[in-house]
Amino acid sequence: MGDQVLVSVDEMLGSGSHTNEQVLESVREMLGSGLDSNGQQITVVPSSNSVLIDQPLAIGQEFPDVDTCRRTLKEIAISLHFEIRIVKSDRSRFIAKCSKEGCPWRVHVSKCPGVPTFTIRTLHGEHTCEGVQSLHHQQASVGWVARSVESRVRDNPQYKPKEILQDIQSQHGVAVSYMQAWRGKERSMAALHGTFEEGYQLLPAYCEQIRKTNPGSIASIATGQENCFQRLFISYRAAIYGFLNACRPLLELDRVHLKGKYLGLLFCAAAVDANDTLFPLAIAVVDVESDENWMWFMSELRKLLGVNTDSMPRLTILSERSAGMVEAVETHFPNAFHGYCLRYISENFRDTFKNSKLVNIFWNAVYALTTSEFESKVSEMVDISQDVLQWFHHYNPQQWAVAFFEGLRYGHFSLGITEVLYNWALECHELPVVQMMEHIRQQVTSWSNDRRNMGMRWTSILVPSAEKRISEAIADARCYKVLRANEIEFEIVSTERTNIVDIRSRVCSCRRWQLFGVPCAHAAAALISCGQNAQLFAEPCFTVHSYRETYSQMIYPIPDRSLWNEAGEGTDGGGANVDIIIRPPKTRRPPGRPKKKVLRIESFKRPKRVVQCGRCHMLGHSQKKCSLPS
Repeated sequence: MGDQVLVSVDEMLGSGSHTNEQVLESVREMLGSGLDSNGQQITVVPSSNSVLIDQPLAIGQEFPDVDTCRRTLKEIAISLHFEIRIVKSDRSRFIAKCSKEGCPWRVHVSKCPGVPTFTIRTLHGEHTCEGVQSLHHQQASVGWVARSVESRVRDNPQYKPKEILQDIQSQHGVAVSYMQAWRGKERSMAALHGTFEEGYQLLPAYCEQIRKTNPGSIASIATGQENCFQRLFISYRAAIYGFLNACRPLLELDRVHLKGKYLGLLFCAAAVDANDTLFPLAIAVVDVESDENWMWFMSELRKLLGVNTDSMPRLTILSERSAGMVEAVETHFPNAFHGYCLRYISENFRDTFKNSKLVNIFWNAVYALTTSEFESKVSEMVDISQDVLQWFHHYNPQQWAVAFFEGLRYGHFSLGITEVLYNWALECHELPVVQMMEHIRQQVTSWSNDRRNMGMRWTSILVPSAEKRISEAIADARCYKVLRANEIEFEIVSTERTNIVDIRSRVCSCRRWQLFGVPCAHAAAALISCGQNAQLFAEPCFTVHSYRETYSQMIYPIPDRSLWNEAGEGTDGGGANVDIIIRPPKTRRPPGRPKKKVLRIESFKRPKRVVQCGRCHMLGHSQKKCSLPS
């Protein structure tokens, strides 16, 4: 027999050389005989993203099992736009015919004796009907949709049901309902990643693998009543080492709501590296947001840091300061400075007063370096609205104003982890919990590898972000007059004011050196005047050495699930018995489309410009909208 010939039905239908009816008739003849006009064997290749039909339909053709036979016939029926009706299907035979009355197309498949395979015994391969004239097809079931989109879903878990509808119609000429597309994707996701329920069952074995592959890491799981999932806490040794040995003593706390089948929340504590980029320290998944869960999370974080918190500088924590967070921080980190995220506090102020002029002055008050500057801005706000004082009563300036906050933020004022958490929630909300944590681990590993390689290429003393600040300070220092009092104290004179600099204590009366950790322009002027290198007077947490140390440890990969010892012995290290089957939490996703929360990202470097009228000189409108006569 001649060489095999591959025939793509969709390609033939899409070409302009033949009409669709001619192509269908030709394919029907070839399928009936199994040979083309030259005597070569035909292999029908359906459209992309579907199960490939490796053999033509011919008497004697074998299938591994009846399910493969059924799927093959469905693919052929959809490709050739005719519908089949199953006459008989049991353990020993499968009989199908064309659904159109009077059409002779029929196939009879029987089980081979002594082996599990099935073979075609009878085949009438000719169609006398006109086929399916509409876009709807009986064989386009949820299972067929799932198989059709499996490769796309594997590459893109965010593949939307609406996109599935469009792709199936354009590739297969078949219309399916939105619910079919949604269920098909759900079934495909379950086939690729497992079900949500299986994800919770795998958690003890997953935690065990983390501790085996990354010794010194923390991975613990806790359950509630009836062994329902309650909490998961993970922190890798590489992150713990990097934070304790190289990062500034600053942590961000935030959470995001998950939108998967069983909802839940993602908690995260993140540090900031020398170059002002995020460094995730610990990640947790909890069933609900509650004071109890926040207390547990901060307790685990305290255990993670251990006795090191006693030798570390006083910790600064930034968050939205919700009631649960505040109580948990005060309980487990009583000496820490707990401040507001400026994004949260500014949005709250803006939504409360809805006055652009007030918001402008508020930002100036936030960044005021001295108490006198802050009080001056407060007086301006009180002149506009007396309600500002009441707002200050609820939101104490000592927890957000630069002039009053006692903790060291080193110029870091807002929660960068918020955007990262929202991205993780969007990317992973359709994945089971184990796959979600693996996605996060892989992304954090990728960040670490990229930053490790980048840090090795730097040859300077300080990281680029600190170098930029020093360069700007040196440029501004040229216009200052320096008067030296003694070896360590300097008087810096400018047209605006005079500042005192102490280079031994690394203090400037403007307070910028202390607050940001790198020499200000006044300090730079003093250091240059006595022949010192200003870069050497930045805090150690801004050096390239610290940056490299932060990412010096590796996060090692987790083996494939097939290699896990799911029936492990004892406990998972967090007190949970790995032999216990963990059930999903009681929470379930409510019906309907979930509400979307828009994350508003603001500029924190300078306040928004307020329009001022050139005619009446009032704020808030231009000359075009001014009510005064010209």
